[in-house]
Amino acid sequence: MDETFIQRKRTAAVLGSMVVPKYCDPKTVYTPKDIQTDMLSEHGLNLSYMQAWRAKEKALQFLRGNPCDSYNKLPKYFYILEKNYPGSVVKLKKAADDCFLYAFVALCTSINGWQHCRPVVVVDGTFLKSAYRGIMLTASTMDAAGTIFPLAYAVVDSENDASWKWFFEQFKEAYGERPSMCVVSDRHESILKATSVVYPGLAHYSCMWHIWTNIRSKFKKGHLQLHELYFATARSYTMDEFNERMLKIEEVDLRVKSYLYDIGYHRWSRVHATVNRTFTMTSNIAESLNAVTKDARELPIFDLFEYMRTLLERWTKKKLSKAKGTFTYLGHKYNKELEDNSTLSQKLRVRASTDHIHTVLDGVKRYIVCLENKKCSCGQFQLDELPCAHALAALRHRNETYENYCSPYYTRKSLLLTYEMPVNPLPDEGKWEVPQHILDEVVKPPAGDKRQPGRPHKERYKTFDEIKSKKYKVSCGNCGGEGHNKRTCKNAPKKK
Repeated sequence: MDETFIQRKRTAAVLGSMVVPKYCDPKTVYTPKDIQTDMLSEHGLNLSYMQAWRAKEKALQFLRGNPCDSYNKLPKYFYILEKNYPGSVVKLKKAADDCFLYAFVALCTSINGWQHCRPVVVVDGTFLKSAYRGIMLTASTMDAAGTIFPLAYAVVDSENDASWKWFFEQFKEAYGERPSMCVVSDRHESILKATSVVYPGLAHYSCMWHIWTNIRSKFKKGHLQLHELYFATARSYTMDEFNERMLKIEEVDLRVKSYLYDIGYHRWSRVHATVNRTFTMTSNIAESLNAVTKDARELPIFDLFEYMRTLLERWTKKKLSKAKGTFTYLGHKYNKELEDNSTLSQKLRVRASTDHIHTVLDGVKRYIVCLENKKCSCGQFQLDELPCAHALAALRHRNETYENYCSPYYTRKSLLLTYEMPVNPLPDEGKWEVPQHILDEVVKPPAGDKRQPGRPHKERYKTFDEIKSKKYKVSCGNCGGEGHNKRTCKNAPKKK
C-alpha cells in the first residue's frame, strides 16, 4: 500500500515536471485531457484521467508553490515594491492572529499619470478563483486615448462596508481629492456608504447598464421599447430631451419612472449630473479590466499581485509607444468623435450674431453656439467638452481651428504625460535584499476561507434574468409585446 502511494507520488512528480512549461502563462488552457493526449502521442504513455490530473496539480505546485506559503511572501514583496517604486502606496493589513485581511497597491507610475486624466474614478469588485477565496477590488479611469488606465488594486475578504471603506481610505492617501472628481460604480450599498464616509460630498454616479439590468429583472413589461428609451434618456444632453423621453417611459410602464426617480436622476442621467462625467456613463472599463485578469485570478495571491504589476509594465510601454505614434492633436477616441461631428457639420448653415455667438441652422432646427463660454443649446459642447457639429460649423465660419475648444484631458500631450513614467522591471526574487525583520514577518492565509473540494467555479453566478435574456424572445408583430406571436395575440381587435 505504502509503495503504491510512493510510486504514485513519483509518477505525478515526473509527469508534472514535464508539463511545467505549459502553465507559465496563466492564460494557457492545458487540461488533464490534453496531458493524456500529448503523453500518448509523444511518449507512448497511456495515462488515466486521474494520473493526468495529479500531474497537472504537481506542475502547478512546482511553478507557483503552496498557495498557503504565498501569503508569507507578501511582506518582502511589498517592501521591494516600495523600494523600487518610491512614492507608491502599498499597504498590508492583518488580523490579530496574523491572518491575512487586506492588501492594497497603487504604483507611483499610476499616481503620476492620474494628474493628466479626467478625475472620474470607476471602481468594481470581482471574485478570486484561487485556493483561498477573496475579492479583488480595482479603481481605474480613462486616459486621453479613451482606454483603461488602472489606478489601484486590492485583495480583500469580501465586498462589505469595512473592506470598501479601507480601500477608499488607502485610495485617498494615494490620490487625494481633486476638483470635479467623481466615482462611478454599480449600485453596491457598501460602495455608496464608503464613498460618503471617506469622500463626503463627492459626486457618486451609477453605471447606467447596471440600472438597466435591475429594471429588466424587476419589471417584466415592454423590455424592447424600454431598452432604447432608457439609454436615450440617460444619454440626453438637454432637459427638454430628458423630459420628453421620460414621458414615453411613463407611457410604457409608470413603475419604471418611479423606480428611476427613487434612485435619483443625478445618479444615472448625464444632464442631471452635478459634476461632468463626459463619456463615462458605465463601469465598462472596470468590467474590461476584470475580463483581462480573469485567468490571473486563479493564481496564488503573490503571483496575482505580480501579474498586475507586469500588466501595468506591459500596458505602459505599449501605450507610450502608441502615443508617440499618434500625430493628431487629440487621442484616438476623441479624435474619432471630432471627425464624426465634423462630417455632420458640413451641411449646417451659420449666421453670426456677435464675434462669439452664432446661430446654426440644421434644417428647420436652430441652435445657438457661444464659443466664448464653450456652450451650445444642443448641450453636447459643454457636457462632452468637445466641439459639437454646431460648434465646428461656427468655428469654420470664423476660420478658426478647434484646438482651444477641447478638454486638455483629450490631447496627445496629456496622453504622453500620463505614461511618461515607466514601470521598471523588478529584479529576480533570489536577488532581493530584504531586512531580516521583514523576512521574519508572518502572514497566514485567511482563516476559514479554504476553497471547498470539487471543481472550482470559474464564472460568477448569473441571475435567472441574465440567463433568460440570452435566449431568443418571441415578440408580437401586432402589439409589440413579448412572449407571444401575432397569431396568438389577445390584444388584436376581434373580427366582426
